[in-house]
Amino acid sequence: MGERKGVNKYYPPDFDPAKHGSLNKYRNSHPLRERARKLSQGILIIRFEMPYNIWCDGCKNHIGMGVRYNAEKKKVGNYYTTPIYRFRMKCHLCPNHIEMQTDPASCDYVIVSGARRKEERWDVEANEQVVATAHEEKQKLETDPMYRLEHGSKDQGKLQRAIPTLQNIQEAQSAWKDDFALNSRLRQKFREEKKILQEEEKKDLALQSKASLSIPLVRESEEDRHLATLLKYQSLGSYEDKQKQKRSAIAERPWFSVPQATGTKASDTLRKLGLSAKSPAGKSALDLTHLGVVRRKSQDRPGTSTEEEEVVAPPLAEENRLAGDGVAASASLSTPAQTDLASQTADEKPPCDSAASLVADYSDSSSDADAEL
Repeated sequence: MGERKGVNKYYPPDFDPAKHGSLNKYRNSHPLRERARKLSQGILIIRFEMPYNIWCDGCKNHIGMGVRYNAEKKKVGNYYTTPIYRFRMKCHLCPNHIEMQTDPASCDYVIVSGARRKEERWDVEANEQVVATAHEEKQKLETDPMYRLEHGSKDQGKLQRAIPTLQNIQEAQSAWKDDFALNSRLRQKFREEKKILQEEEKKDLALQSKASLSIPLVRESEEDRHLATLLKYQSLGSYEDKQKQKRSAIAERPWFSVPQATGTKASDTLRKLGLSAKSPAGKSALDLTHLGVVRRKSQDRPGTSTEEEEVVAPPLAEENRLAGDGVAASASLSTPAQTDLASQTADEKPPCDSAASLVADYSDSSSDADAEL
Protein backbone atom coordinates (compact mmCIF):
# COMPACT_ATOMS: atom_id res chain seq x y z
CA MET A 1 0.00 0.00 0.00
CA GLY A 2 2.99 2.31 0.36
CA GLU A 3 3.36 2.78 -3.38
CA ARG A 4 -0.14 4.18 -3.63
CA LYS A 5 0.52 7.10 -1.28
CA GLY A 6 1.19 10.46 -2.77
CA VAL A 7 4.73 11.21 -1.68
CA ASN A 8 5.36 13.84 -4.34
CA LYS A 9 5.26 17.44 -3.20
CA TYR A 10 4.19 20.44 -5.20
CA TYR A 11 6.71 23.20 -5.46
CA PRO A 12 5.25 26.48 -6.60
CA PRO A 13 7.09 28.56 -9.30
CA ASP A 14 8.23 31.24 -6.84
CA PHE A 15 9.82 28.71 -4.47
CA ASP A 16 13.53 29.36 -3.96
CA PRO A 17 15.45 26.67 -2.01
CA ALA A 18 18.22 29.09 -1.09
CA LYS A 19 15.74 31.59 0.23
CA HIS A 20 13.00 29.41 1.75
CA GLY A 21 14.90 26.27 2.58
CA SER A 22 11.76 24.06 2.84
CA LEU A 23 8.12 24.09 1.95
CA ASN A 24 7.14 24.53 5.64
CA LYS A 25 9.09 27.79 5.79
CA TYR A 26 7.62 28.78 2.47
CA ARG A 27 4.09 28.27 3.89
CA ASN A 28 5.05 29.55 7.39
CA SER A 29 3.78 26.32 9.00
CA HIS A 30 5.20 23.77 11.44
CA PRO A 31 5.60 20.10 10.49
CA LEU A 32 3.34 19.13 13.44
CA ARG A 33 0.62 21.46 12.23
CA GLU A 34 -2.04 21.99 14.96
CA ARG A 35 0.02 20.28 17.64
CA ALA A 36 2.54 23.09 17.52
CA ARG A 37 0.04 25.95 17.78
CA LYS A 38 1.32 26.83 21.31
CA LEU A 39 4.96 26.24 20.55
CA SER A 40 5.73 29.93 21.07
CA GLN A 41 4.71 29.44 24.74
CA GLY A 42 6.95 26.41 25.09
CA ILE A 43 3.96 24.03 24.95
CA LEU A 44 3.78 21.06 22.63
CA ILE A 45 0.63 18.97 22.30
CA ILE A 46 1.42 15.26 22.42
CA ARG A 47 -0.46 12.00 22.83
CA PHE A 48 -0.12 11.02 26.53
CA GLU A 49 -0.93 7.57 27.91
CA MET A 50 -2.06 7.21 31.54
CA PRO A 51 0.76 5.41 33.44
CA TYR A 52 -1.45 3.93 36.22
CA ASN A 53 -5.02 3.84 37.52
CA ILE A 54 -6.35 7.10 38.94
CA TRP A 55 -9.57 8.64 40.30
CA CYS A 56 -10.71 11.94 38.84
CA ASP A 57 -11.37 14.66 41.44
CA GLY A 58 -13.99 16.35 39.27
CA CYS A 59 -16.42 13.52 38.47
CA LYS A 60 -15.04 10.90 40.93
CA ASN A 61 -14.83 8.36 38.09
CA HIS A 62 -12.14 5.77 37.63
CA ILE A 63 -9.69 6.23 34.76
CA GLY A 64 -7.78 3.09 33.88
CA MET A 65 -4.16 2.69 33.02
CA GLY A 66 -3.47 3.03 29.29
CA VAL A 67 -6.19 5.60 28.49
CA ARG A 68 -4.78 8.16 26.03
CA TYR A 69 -5.28 11.93 26.03
CA ASN A 70 -4.10 14.94 24.06
CA ALA A 71 -1.85 16.59 26.66
CA GLU A 72 0.06 19.85 26.74
CA LYS A 73 3.72 19.12 27.41
CA LYS A 74 6.10 21.70 28.82
CA LYS A 75 9.38 21.76 30.69
CA VAL A 76 9.22 22.90 34.34
CA GLY A 77 12.71 22.04 35.71
CA ASN A 78 15.66 19.70 35.86
CA TYR A 79 16.80 16.87 38.10
CA TYR A 80 20.51 17.27 37.78
CA THR A 81 20.76 17.25 34.00
CA THR A 82 17.50 15.36 33.40
CA PRO A 83 14.59 17.65 32.42
CA ILE A 84 11.28 17.44 34.29
CA TYR A 85 8.19 17.64 32.06
CA ARG A 86 4.63 18.44 33.07
CA PHE A 87 1.53 17.19 31.21
CA ARG A 88 -1.85 18.89 31.36
CA MET A 89 -4.93 17.10 29.96
CA LYS A 90 -8.72 17.33 30.20
CA CYS A 91 -10.82 14.50 31.62
CA HIS A 92 -13.01 12.87 28.96
CA LEU A 93 -15.95 12.59 31.43
CA CYS A 94 -15.99 16.10 32.93
CA PRO A 95 -14.40 19.54 32.36
CA ASN A 96 -11.77 18.89 35.07
CA HIS A 97 -8.08 19.18 34.06
CA ILE A 98 -5.45 16.73 35.32
CA GLU A 99 -1.78 17.67 35.69
CA MET A 100 1.05 15.15 36.04
CA GLN A 101 4.84 15.45 35.83
CA THR A 102 7.83 13.16 35.68
CA ASP A 103 9.92 12.23 38.72
CA PRO A 104 13.40 11.19 37.56
CA ALA A 105 14.54 10.50 41.16
CA SER A 106 12.06 7.60 41.60
CA CYS A 107 11.61 6.84 37.88
CA ASP A 108 7.84 7.44 38.17
CA TYR A 109 5.06 9.94 37.42
CA VAL A 110 3.63 12.21 40.10
CA ILE A 111 0.11 13.68 40.10
CA VAL A 112 0.25 17.44 40.60
CA SER A 113 -3.49 18.26 40.66
CA GLY A 114 -6.93 17.14 39.46
CA ALA A 115 -6.74 13.45 40.41
CA ARG A 116 -5.53 10.95 42.99
CA ARG A 117 -3.66 7.73 42.43
CA LYS A 118 -5.11 4.30 43.05
CA GLU A 119 -2.52 2.83 45.38
CA GLU A 120 -1.28 -0.45 43.89
CA ARG A 121 2.47 -0.08 44.38
CA TRP A 122 4.47 -2.89 45.90
CA ASP A 123 6.30 -1.89 49.07
CA VAL A 124 9.45 -3.96 49.33
CA GLU A 125 10.26 -3.06 52.94
CA ALA A 126 6.69 -3.68 54.14
CA ASN A 127 6.82 -7.16 52.60
CA GLU A 128 10.22 -7.87 54.19
CA GLN A 129 12.05 -8.37 50.94
CA VAL A 130 15.71 -7.78 50.30
CA VAL A 131 16.26 -4.16 49.42
CA ALA A 132 19.04 -3.22 47.12
CA THR A 133 21.70 -1.10 48.74
CA ALA A 134 21.55 2.52 47.73
CA HIS A 135 24.42 4.04 45.86
CA GLU A 136 25.31 6.49 48.67
CA GLU A 137 25.25 3.74 51.30
CA LYS A 138 27.39 1.50 49.11
CA GLN A 139 29.99 4.21 48.75
CA LYS A 140 29.95 4.80 52.50
CA LEU A 141 30.51 1.11 53.22
CA GLU A 142 33.51 1.07 50.92
CA THR A 143 35.13 4.22 52.30
CA ASP A 144 34.17 4.29 56.04
CA PRO A 145 35.47 1.28 58.07
CA MET A 146 33.58 2.26 61.27
CA TYR A 147 30.31 2.41 59.39
CA ARG A 148 31.12 -0.95 57.81
CA LEU A 149 31.70 -2.48 61.29
CA GLU A 150 28.40 -1.11 62.64
CA HIS A 151 26.59 -2.34 59.56
CA GLY A 152 28.09 -5.84 60.02
CA SER A 153 26.97 -6.07 63.68
CA LYS A 154 23.42 -5.13 62.62
CA ASP A 155 23.49 -7.84 59.98
CA GLN A 156 24.59 -10.42 62.59
CA GLY A 157 21.64 -9.46 64.82
CA LYS A 158 19.22 -9.88 61.93
CA LEU A 159 20.70 -13.30 61.24
CA GLN A 160 20.25 -14.49 64.84
CA ARG A 161 16.62 -13.38 64.80
CA ALA A 162 15.98 -15.13 61.50
CA ILE A 163 17.58 -18.51 62.44
CA PRO A 164 14.39 -20.08 64.02
CA THR A 165 12.34 -19.14 61.00
CA LEU A 166 14.90 -20.58 58.65
CA GLN A 167 14.97 -23.84 60.61
CA ASN A 168 11.19 -24.20 60.42
CA ILE A 169 11.32 -23.64 56.69
CA GLN A 170 14.01 -26.30 56.30
CA GLU A 171 12.01 -28.84 58.33
CA ALA A 172 8.91 -28.16 56.27
CA GLN A 173 10.84 -28.65 53.07
CA SER A 174 12.44 -31.89 54.32
CA ALA A 175 8.96 -33.35 54.97
CA TRP A 176 8.21 -33.01 51.27
CA LYS A 177 11.47 -34.54 50.16
CA ASP A 178 9.99 -37.94 49.10
CA ASP A 179 7.68 -36.71 46.36
CA PHE A 180 6.50 -40.14 45.19
CA ALA A 181 5.32 -41.35 48.63
CA LEU A 182 3.60 -38.07 49.39
CA ASN A 183 1.88 -38.08 46.02
CA SER A 184 0.65 -41.66 46.44
CA ARG A 185 -0.74 -40.97 49.94
CA LEU A 186 -2.44 -37.84 48.70
CA ARG A 187 -4.02 -39.64 45.74
CA GLN A 188 -5.24 -42.48 48.00
CA LYS A 189 -6.86 -39.96 50.31
CA PHE A 190 -8.55 -38.29 47.37
CA ARG A 191 -9.88 -41.64 46.12
CA GLU A 192 -11.39 -42.47 49.51
CA GLU A 193 -13.04 -39.06 49.78
CA LYS A 194 -14.35 -39.38 46.22
CA LYS A 195 -15.90 -42.77 47.02
CA ILE A 196 -17.63 -41.35 50.10
CA LEU A 197 -18.95 -38.41 48.10
CA GLN A 198 -20.31 -40.74 45.40
CA GLU A 199 -22.15 -42.86 47.99
CA GLU A 200 -23.67 -39.76 49.59
CA GLU A 201 -24.73 -38.50 46.17
CA LYS A 202 -26.48 -41.82 45.41
CA LYS A 203 -28.34 -41.66 48.72
CA ASP A 204 -29.40 -38.08 48.06
CA LEU A 205 -30.64 -38.95 44.56
CA ALA A 206 -32.62 -41.92 45.92
CA LEU A 207 -34.20 -39.74 48.60
CA GLN A 208 -35.04 -37.01 46.10
CA SER A 209 -36.66 -39.45 43.68
CA LYS A 210 -38.63 -41.09 46.51
CA ALA A 211 -39.91 -37.81 47.96
CA SER A 212 -40.19 -36.05 44.56
CA LEU A 213 -37.90 -33.25 45.68
CA SER A 214 -36.24 -30.82 43.30
CA ILE A 215 -34.18 -28.92 45.89
CA PRO A 216 -30.50 -29.75 46.59
CA LEU A 217 -29.86 -31.55 49.86
CA VAL A 218 -27.38 -30.16 52.40
CA ARG A 219 -24.68 -32.44 53.78
CA GLU A 220 -25.18 -33.79 57.29
CA SER A 221 -23.26 -32.42 60.25
CA GLU A 222 -22.58 -33.66 63.77
CA GLU A 223 -25.07 -31.19 65.21
CA ASP A 224 -27.81 -32.50 62.91
CA ARG A 225 -27.12 -36.09 63.93
CA HIS A 226 -27.22 -35.15 67.61
CA LEU A 227 -30.57 -33.38 67.23
CA ALA A 228 -31.96 -36.34 65.27
CA THR A 229 -31.10 -38.74 68.11
CA LEU A 230 -32.95 -36.53 70.62
CA LEU A 231 -36.18 -36.48 68.59
CA LYS A 232 -38.76 -39.28 68.87
CA TYR A 233 -41.52 -39.66 66.31
CA GLN A 234 -44.76 -41.50 67.20
CA SER A 235 -47.83 -41.94 65.05
CA LEU A 236 -51.21 -40.78 66.40
CA GLY A 237 -52.92 -44.04 65.43
CA SER A 238 -53.25 -46.51 62.61
CA TYR A 239 -56.17 -46.75 60.22
CA GLU A 240 -57.53 -49.89 61.93
CA ASP A 241 -57.56 -48.19 65.36
CA LYS A 242 -59.48 -45.23 63.96
CA GLN A 243 -62.05 -47.58 62.37
CA LYS A 244 -62.52 -49.42 65.69
CA GLN A 245 -63.11 -46.13 67.49
CA LYS A 246 -65.73 -45.14 64.93
CA ARG A 247 -67.55 -48.50 65.22
CA SER A 248 -67.58 -48.34 69.06
CA ALA A 249 -68.97 -44.80 68.95
CA ILE A 250 -71.75 -45.95 66.58
CA ALA A 251 -72.57 -48.95 68.80
CA GLU A 252 -72.80 -46.84 71.97
CA ARG A 253 -75.04 -44.24 70.35
CA PRO A 254 -78.78 -44.52 71.43
CA TRP A 255 -81.24 -45.80 68.87
CA PHE A 256 -83.91 -43.18 69.52
CA SER A 257 -83.21 -39.51 69.79
CA VAL A 258 -84.00 -37.85 73.13
CA PRO A 259 -86.85 -35.33 72.69
CA GLN A 260 -85.95 -31.82 73.57
CA ALA A 261 -88.38 -29.71 75.59
CA THR A 262 -89.43 -26.78 73.44
CA GLY A 263 -92.10 -24.32 74.30
CA THR A 264 -92.88 -20.90 75.57
CA LYS A 265 -93.88 -19.66 78.98
CA ALA A 266 -97.56 -19.70 78.01
CA SER A 267 -97.43 -23.37 77.01
CA ASP A 268 -95.65 -24.23 80.29
CA THR A 269 -98.37 -22.47 82.29
CA LEU A 270 -101.12 -24.26 80.41
CA ARG A 271 -99.37 -27.58 80.98
CA LYS A 272 -99.22 -26.90 84.75
CA LEU A 273 -102.92 -26.00 84.84
CA GLY A 274 -103.79 -29.16 82.96
CA LEU A 275 -101.80 -31.32 85.38
CA SER A 276 -103.32 -29.69 88.49
CA ALA A 277 -106.93 -29.94 87.31
CA LYS A 278 -108.87 -33.19 87.62
CA SER A 279 -110.61 -34.60 84.64
CA PRO A 280 -114.43 -35.12 85.33
CA ALA A 281 -115.86 -38.63 85.29
CA GLY A 282 -117.70 -39.69 82.21
CA LYS A 283 -115.95 -37.06 80.13
CA SER A 284 -115.18 -38.07 76.59
CA ALA A 285 -111.57 -38.78 75.89
CA LEU A 286 -111.94 -37.13 72.51
CA ASP A 287 -110.65 -33.57 72.53
CA LEU A 288 -112.88 -31.42 70.31
CA THR A 289 -110.81 -28.26 70.56
CA HIS A 290 -109.00 -29.13 67.30
CA LEU A 291 -112.33 -29.05 65.58
CA GLY A 292 -113.22 -25.60 66.93
CA VAL A 293 -116.31 -26.87 68.85
CA VAL A 294 -116.96 -26.56 72.62
CA ARG A 295 -119.59 -28.78 74.19
CA ARG A 296 -121.67 -27.58 77.16
CA LYS A 297 -125.05 -28.31 78.87
CA SER A 298 -127.69 -25.62 78.53
CA GLN A 299 -129.54 -25.95 81.88
CA ASP A 300 -130.08 -22.25 82.69
CA ARG A 301 -131.92 -21.37 79.50
CA PRO A 302 -135.72 -21.67 79.66
CA GLY A 303 -137.54 -23.89 77.23
CA THR A 304 -134.62 -26.13 76.58
CA SER A 305 -134.23 -29.77 77.36
CA THR A 306 -131.50 -31.42 79.32
CA GLU A 307 -129.87 -32.66 76.18
CA GLU A 308 -126.44 -31.38 75.27
CA GLU A 309 -125.89 -28.62 72.76
CA GLU A 310 -122.81 -27.90 70.80
CA VAL A 311 -121.53 -24.38 70.46
CA VAL A 312 -119.39 -23.44 67.48
CA ALA A 313 -116.12 -21.71 68.35
CA PRO A 314 -115.10 -18.49 66.64
CA PRO A 315 -113.59 -18.66 63.18
CA LEU A 316 -110.16 -18.26 64.77
CA ALA A 317 -110.22 -21.90 65.83
CA GLU A 318 -110.90 -22.89 62.24
CA GLU A 319 -107.91 -20.84 61.09
CA ASN A 320 -105.71 -22.46 63.72
CA ARG A 321 -106.85 -25.87 62.51
CA LEU A 322 -105.91 -25.03 58.92
CA ALA A 323 -102.47 -23.72 60.00
CA GLY A 324 -99.22 -25.71 60.04
CA ASP A 325 -97.86 -28.27 62.43
CA GLY A 326 -96.77 -25.63 64.95
CA VAL A 327 -100.30 -24.33 65.51
CA ALA A 328 -101.69 -27.88 65.71
CA ALA A 329 -99.10 -28.73 68.35
CA SER A 330 -100.09 -25.72 70.48
CA ALA A 331 -103.76 -26.68 70.18
CA SER A 332 -103.02 -30.23 71.32
CA LEU A 333 -101.74 -28.91 74.67
CA SER A 334 -105.30 -28.05 75.74
CA THR A 335 -106.68 -30.45 78.36
CA PRO A 336 -110.23 -31.39 79.44
CA ALA A 337 -109.81 -29.12 82.44
CA GLN A 338 -109.37 -26.16 80.13
CA THR A 339 -112.58 -27.10 78.29
CA ASP A 340 -114.47 -27.17 81.61
CA LEU A 341 -113.19 -23.71 82.46
CA ALA A 342 -114.40 -22.43 79.10
CA SER A 343 -117.82 -24.01 79.66
CA GLN A 344 -118.14 -22.43 83.13
CA THR A 345 -117.43 -18.98 81.77
CA ALA A 346 -119.98 -19.53 79.06
CA ASP A 347 -122.65 -20.58 81.66
CA GLU A 348 -122.06 -17.50 83.82
CA LYS A 349 -122.85 -15.15 80.92
CA PRO A 350 -126.51 -14.02 80.78
CA PRO A 351 -128.53 -15.35 77.89
CA CYS A 352 -129.22 -12.99 75.05
CA ASP A 353 -130.62 -13.10 71.57
CA SER A 354 -127.25 -12.59 69.95
CA ALA A 355 -125.91 -15.72 71.66
CA ALA A 356 -128.56 -17.75 69.89
CA SER A 357 -126.75 -17.28 66.63
CA LEU A 358 -123.73 -19.03 68.11
CA VAL A 359 -125.73 -22.17 69.02
CA ALA A 360 -125.78 -24.76 66.29
CA ASP A 361 -129.01 -26.77 65.72
CA TYR A 362 -128.16 -30.43 65.58
CA SER A 363 -131.73 -31.73 66.12
CA ASP A 364 -131.42 -34.22 63.31
CA SER A 365 -128.09 -35.56 64.55
CA SER A 366 -128.90 -35.63 68.23
CA SER A 367 -129.42 -39.38 68.21
CA ASP A 368 -126.03 -39.90 66.61
CA ALA A 369 -124.29 -37.69 69.16
CA ASP A 370 -126.01 -39.56 72.05
CA ALA A 371 -124.98 -42.82 70.52
CA GLU A 372 -121.42 -41.72 70.38
CA LEU A 373 -121.51 -40.60 74.03
